[in-house]
Amino acid sequence: MTSPEVYMQRALELAALGLGRVSPNPMVGCVIVHHDKIIGEGWHQAFGGPHAEVNAIQSVIDKSLLPESTLYVTLEPCSHFGKTPPCADLLIHHKIKRVVICNEDIHPLVAGKGIEKLKAAGIEVLVGIESERGLALNKRFFHAIEKERPYIILKWAETADGFIAQENYSSKWISNEYSRQLVHKWRSEEDGILVGRNTAMYDNPSLSVRDWTGKNPVRIVIDRFLKLSDRLNVMDGSQATLLYNVLKHEEHTNLTLVRIEEQGFLWHLLKDLHKRGIHSVIIEGGAHTLQSFINEGLWDEARVFKSKRSFGSGILAPHLKAHLSHTTMAHDDQLLIYKPIAVTL
Repeated sequence: MTSPEVYMQRALELAALGLGRVSPNPMVGCVIVHHDKIIGEGWHQAFGGPHAEVNAIQSVIDKSLLPESTLYVTLEPCSHFGKTPPCADLLIHHKIKRVVICNEDIHPLVAGKGIEKLKAAGIEVLVGIESERGLALNKRFFHAIEKERPYIILKWAETADGFIAQENYSSKWISNEYSRQLVHKWRSEEDGILVGRNTAMYDNPSLSVRDWTGKNPVRIVIDRFLKLSDRLNVMDGSQATLLYNVLKHEEHTNLTLVRIEEQGFLWHLLKDLHKRGIHSVIIEGGAHTLQSFINEGLWDEARVFKSKRSFGSGILAPHLKAHLSHTTMAHDDQLLIYKPIAVTL
């Protein structure tokens, strides 16, 4: 007989298909099993669309089997009316025999209520199968609720001798073409992409996913005193853009100037992004902006490309005291993944 872990692993694989498509909702996958055979599968495919449980039940050809089936789902079924009806009610309606859940939903509107509703209806409920994998999959969702700020990913490329750009701020091209395409894939997976004034001015980036298929993230630019030219690509109105400053608030088509306090600037910025439903941000420069987030301890993951190229002189890469969690190769670039060092009391 197949173990519950195997079916939950399949549900997690399905859930991951929603990466970059369902935020600020969590990624959720669902598998329905009858007598050790999968009879239905589904995942949450788009924000505002049907949830994983709905899609899985709809995929079952013979629904008379549902009262004798076990439903595996990566997150506690919702118990409230949102953009869709409560999934817990749907499972009760179809008289699902048993529900196996990877993670409880910590969102205040759910937070155990879905489990309680299922149990009250006489459905057997098991919680915690492959829970660590589920937490890792939905790190953005859980982090945003627990910390009340987005999950922050730092990204940069540095030369073999430790520079992030030349003295004239030019950083083209430190990493290889494959690495640059991978970055566009990463952009499609996050809600926002952030750069500082110097990067916006000297690199004039579009901050889009033009080398990948997917949605463009919200562009987030730090320009404290509004010195950037409106002729730059980040000002072209082609995608939603937030410009954080200390001077004024204005709203234009696809461009919002957001005024925040100078004291605690970065924290106020992240709190505002959280209120806007932005659960994850990838920060792509420059060195000063990256170092500012590092110094404030406002980061959760760093992805660093180490090139074989050397500059000899230039702008030094950020200084990071962190735990190296993973290394791999992106063709001839080395990709280093860092996590913050856990603080023990």
